[in-house]
Amino acid sequence: MNGWIQAGTVEKLREQGPKLVKGGIVVFYHEDEVHALDNRCPHLGFPLHMGSLCNGILTCHWHHARFDVCSGGTLDPWADDVPVHDITVHDGEIWVNPNCRNGNQVQLYKDRLLSGLEQNIGLVIAKAIVGLMEAGVPEKEIVAIGIKFGVKQRRQGWGSGLTTLTAMANVLPKLDKQGRILALYQGLLHTARDSAGSGTRFLLDPLPNTSVSEERLMEWYRDCIEVRDTRGAERVLLTAVQAGMDEMRLFSMMSMAATDHFYINGGHTLDFHNKAFESLKYVGDEQFNDVLASLVPMFGSASRSEELHSWQSPVNLVQPLMEAFEELSNTGVSSGVGDSCTDDEELLQALLGDDPLRTVHVLKEALLGGASPVRIAQIAALAAAERVVRFHTQNDFGDWIAVLHTFTHAHAVHEGLIRSADPWLVRGIFHTAATIYLDRFLNIPAAPRPAVSDAVGEAPQPAELLELLDKQQQVAPAAAWVTRYLRSGGEPEPLFNVLGHALLREDAEFHSFQMYEAAVAEYDRWASESGPFAEKACETLILAVTRYLAAHAPTSRETPHTAKIAWRLHRGEKLFEEE
Repeated sequence: MNGWIQAGTVEKLREQGPKLVKGGIVVFYHEDEVHALDNRCPHLGFPLHMGSLCNGILTCHWHHARFDVCSGGTLDPWADDVPVHDITVHDGEIWVNPNCRNGNQVQLYKDRLLSGLEQNIGLVIAKAIVGLMEAGVPEKEIVAIGIKFGVKQRRQGWGSGLTTLTAMANVLPKLDKQGRILALYQGLLHTARDSAGSGTRFLLDPLPNTSVSEERLMEWYRDCIEVRDTRGAERVLLTAVQAGMDEMRLFSMMSMAATDHFYINGGHTLDFHNKAFESLKYVGDEQFNDVLASLVPMFGSASRSEELHSWQSPVNLVQPLMEAFEELSNTGVSSGVGDSCTDDEELLQALLGDDPLRTVHVLKEALLGGASPVRIAQIAALAAAERVVRFHTQNDFGDWIAVLHTFTHAHAVHEGLIRSADPWLVRGIFHTAATIYLDRFLNIPAAPRPAVSDAVGEAPQPAELLELLDKQQQVAPAAAWVTRYLRSGGEPEPLFNVLGHALLREDAEFHSFQMYEAAVAEYDRWASESGPFAEKACETLILAVTRYLAAHAPTSRETPHTAKIAWRLHRGEKLFEEE
């Protein structure tokens, strides 16, 4: 019995009751059989030798979780299964295998993660993530499990949960290890919650005829979306995939339909498309159809902003945009991604101005003059971030989401134009410009940009920001702190890690995850440039995300507490004892 643990005799075990042995294992004698289990309740670690064993069921006395003493399986899924150890008896002596029965721990954790997603049990999800991370499993594999689950197990298709998961996967390089665990947990938990109570999504078959031209398929897809025929659109989409249409062309087809109408679903539709295509780098080819098809259902009841009164009165924004689109379509626009042919500051001020007709004219002339659509979209995203920076706290609290929607939509347009040079997507720039104009009243009065004296001194420690955000109504102080940090030479990398923790330690709402990820992505684009305009753009994006997160903190922080419990359980800490 090399390596096995001697656990005494059967006779003594029967007389004296449960016995603890090396390695945190408890041995029971029950109904003429011997059983060995991990002594820590998998729920919160309470000692199982202090529980009750009756009729083959071991009950933990802390939260009354019940376990089959033979297999370790729980009757209460929120508690998770308890690891079981093999035993053998020789001449009355009990020997216990120190290694639990489940040999492949990585596969066990993956199975537990999937079970946690299916049952929407946060602690099970968190423990699986910690186990996988500690086992060295690539984060991409963990993300892929969540995406595969989400696109199949949500009948309504792509939603906020999968968007959160993809956004958090994108920002993992900005975070330390604890931050990455929290980011994965938040993303996967939101995916589980978003899918809870929904049914499995079954895809339709492609059309039998795959010899239809790509142009005809694109036309059919747009026609189906126009009349909200999501089932027809799904078959056309899957036919296009089966016919071999490449990813860029598929994005062009789908984003074209998403911009045929104005600012669909308050900007979420285009943002969801952007995130779904970003998620493809985390999953295999076998998930390609499921991911893309999950985008179609949202068109069935999508709002179309050109139908809204605010887009038609007191200033008619619809007609000027339609006329601009027609002229751009007839003349054509540049597909370049290089330097712009327009003045960045002039364009930024036009976007932030109160004359929407002039803004439309400036955008149109810039595009007709050969300016890069990507650059214009980047500046539009910066203008949207400036709206967040100028958002005054005397506005209604719910209006934070209005400026957030504009910013994330602008970011999606920017990323979409980087992905595809399709001229139809430039319409999204104009949709962004219109919403930036409509948000102008949320900047009246404008929140002042923090002023910092010339003698800024040494940069404060990034962790100080977390202490500041332990209190409510710290929007202005947090912005001032960040400005002082940057002006005194503070490095952005530690700051983004701390901002990530400021987000992930809260019971954050979906939009906060969008804000952080979009700001990080836009910041990285500007940080690759030099010059005063790019430097101020970087500061604007950091101020925008700081102010938004500060406005939504603190919360009760229940979600990260669950992740902390999972981490402590994995380390073998005793949660039932005082820290």
